[in-house]
Amino acid sequence: MSGIETRQSPRESRREGLGQGVGESAPRPDGTLKVTGEFAYSSDLYLADMIWGVTLRSPHPSAWIRSVDIGPALAMPGVLAVLTHEDVPGEKFYGLEHRDQPVLAIDQVRYQGEPVALVAADHPERARRAAAAIVVDYEVREAVTDPRRAAFDPSCPVIHDRGNVLRHQPVRVGSDFEAPVVVTGEYEVGMQDQAFLGPESGLAVPAEDGGVDLFVATQWLHVDRDQIAPCLGLPAERVRLSLAGVGGAFGAREDLSMQVHACMLALRTGRPVKIVYSREESFFGHVHRHPARMRYEHGATSDGRLLYVRAEILLDGGAYCSSSPAVVGNAASLGVGPYEVDNIHIDAYGVYTNNPPCGAMRGFGAVQACYAYESQMDRLAEACGLSPVEIRVRNAVSQGSTLATGQVIDSPAPLADMLRELAAMPLPAAGGTDLLDMPGGVSQTTHGEGVRRGVGYGVGIKNICFSEGFDDYSTARVRVELLGGEPHVLVHTAAAEVGQGLVTIQEQIARTELGIDRVTVAQADTTVGSAGSSSASRQSYVTGGAVKTACEAVRERLDKLRADGSSLVEALERAVVVEETREYRHRRTFPMDPVTGQGDSHTQLALCVHRAVVDVDVELGLIKVVELAAVQDVGKVMNLLALEGQIHGGSAQGLGLALMEEIQVVDGQVLNPSFTDYLIPTILDMPPMRVSILENPDPHAPYGLRGAGEPPTLSSTPAVAAAVRAATGLPLPRVPIRPHDIALKG
Repeated sequence: MSGIETRQSPRESRREGLGQGVGESAPRPDGTLKVTGEFAYSSDLYLADMIWGVTLRSPHPSAWIRSVDIGPALAMPGVLAVLTHEDVPGEKFYGLEHRDQPVLAIDQVRYQGEPVALVAADHPERARRAAAAIVVDYEVREAVTDPRRAAFDPSCPVIHDRGNVLRHQPVRVGSDFEAPVVVTGEYEVGMQDQAFLGPESGLAVPAEDGGVDLFVATQWLHVDRDQIAPCLGLPAERVRLSLAGVGGAFGAREDLSMQVHACMLALRTGRPVKIVYSREESFFGHVHRHPARMRYEHGATSDGRLLYVRAEILLDGGAYCSSSPAVVGNAASLGVGPYEVDNIHIDAYGVYTNNPPCGAMRGFGAVQACYAYESQMDRLAEACGLSPVEIRVRNAVSQGSTLATGQVIDSPAPLADMLRELAAMPLPAAGGTDLLDMPGGVSQTTHGEGVRRGVGYGVGIKNICFSEGFDDYSTARVRVELLGGEPHVLVHTAAAEVGQGLVTIQEQIARTELGIDRVTVAQADTTVGSAGSSSASRQSYVTGGAVKTACEAVRERLDKLRADGSSLVEALERAVVVEETREYRHRRTFPMDPVTGQGDSHTQLALCVHRAVVDVDVELGLIKVVELAAVQDVGKVMNLLALEGQIHGGSAQGLGLALMEEIQVVDGQVLNPSFTDYLIPTILDMPPMRVSILENPDPHAPYGLRGAGEPPTLSSTPAVAAAVRAATGLPLPRVPIRPHDIALKG
């Protein structure tokens, strides 16, 4: 069950008859198809003459490549092509922020799973067998897997010529680092996987103009194109991308995976090439959440007022850059959390290692810092004799507060009120003696003698949209015409629908702005201007803003056509088509100063607070999350049902990070690349949720909305961890918390 309470400011009046406009729980157009299994995902793509591509990957995290013998693979029946780095037609490197990742390994491999060669064959099994027949002579070398050594040991081998430190971002505010109450702690966050259900897949089709059409599950069509085209030696206009059905993303599809490989094979063979990763290959084929090691020191007055924060945040970026510099920027700028403090000394680092590459995942740097600073706030509460809620209320930011970067919060931020509301929510009833109600369920081997209940709180602050001066915009084309004698709206953007409900939001905005019920959202592709990435909780803000602006331009033209008093149908009969294209940009942001970390680096900030109630069997190390409660300010509810789903989903990923999700990496080797051994929360692990949604509009955003997808992921993890600490009395400085962390020490 889920209870939802919505406190909201007065909404604008809606047009008569529009029951599916902004603010309504309009149904998803893809919803029925997905639940009936009829929806076409990228792995379902098919052409009669297509062939199959497979990638050969390195088994070593660090090695020189002495030679690659493709002869045995080429000799196998049904094999049409075998490619190595020598066959890359254009630039041999790509990357989101730095072009440091080879299309195919050249003279060395830097992580287990790095692509070395490609095979195309007339059957997927033949392609796999041919790939296995390729003989690669490796000279294995020492793997650098300790991020602290990579960052600070001058004798450590260098992963890339530019050095092992990707980015060091300091934040320096004030100079008084003395206090009567001081708490310190060291914290770790494990490597979390996005664990989407649809593995990487797509279909590349060679075109008559010598270019290629790629149908792919991705998060950012235009940045994919801009990385692929140079590697193929083609102009951008001859590399056309269309969004195929996406089975989840959460950041992992922001980088390239099979895109350029499928295109290379299609251009070489002249045949459509389909690549579909297995689940195991998917674990090697995309980036993960950065594991983190953090040291924090908080100083406060005896009554709990923060005086200073010192922090060192070390993020393991793995073998290649991906979006690590931006992740470091988020961790540094949000490293003290949503609290007022006058003296700050933060050093955030992103480093190269020979571990799997890490990049974007829901929460993007803020998750790791949140776990540490919230753990510190609990320690500070205990040291000052205050409740976990009171320590946070006394230090909570509000509108007008200054962040660590010197940026002033210039929109509503009612954190103290949110905390008080959360604390006032009723707690769930005490657990019974039924085995099904206990941690471990029917696998319990006791009768609950060692079960203890704990309650914990977590607060998170997350930046929305891209930051630090990035030219963050979206493009929308809106067309109105008569179809079947009735007005119809076609909305076309390149924004990726990755499961978050963006298609529905675009429809709702068009209905609200134009007063026309019949709305279709065209397939996202690169024939329209960029919409940026479906990440950073930005699409409702930026693409929503673009659709709204384009609709306003269309409405203005329609109003002129109807100035003579004619009906909409009559006006469209004369005009035939009314179409406008608009770009929308949010307000300008600025890079953080490289020495002080100061600067208005963020567009918008969002807050979420969680309370977790857990039962812990301290003898067996088993944990059951009994309830999660959350309060989140979203500025404006665009679609209540979708929003509730986002809060539940983000909370589930935060619970997973707290208790079960971790890619186990030992000496650079991934030990659990499967959903058998990499555990994610199921419906049986998720507790009932009590959610209160607030609407305090942001005056700078379209409709006053505030990006909502990521914040629940931040605050749920420390809330669950705090509840387990409360039940066990153990410090538990690392997530995920394992049974042996409790049972062997409890």
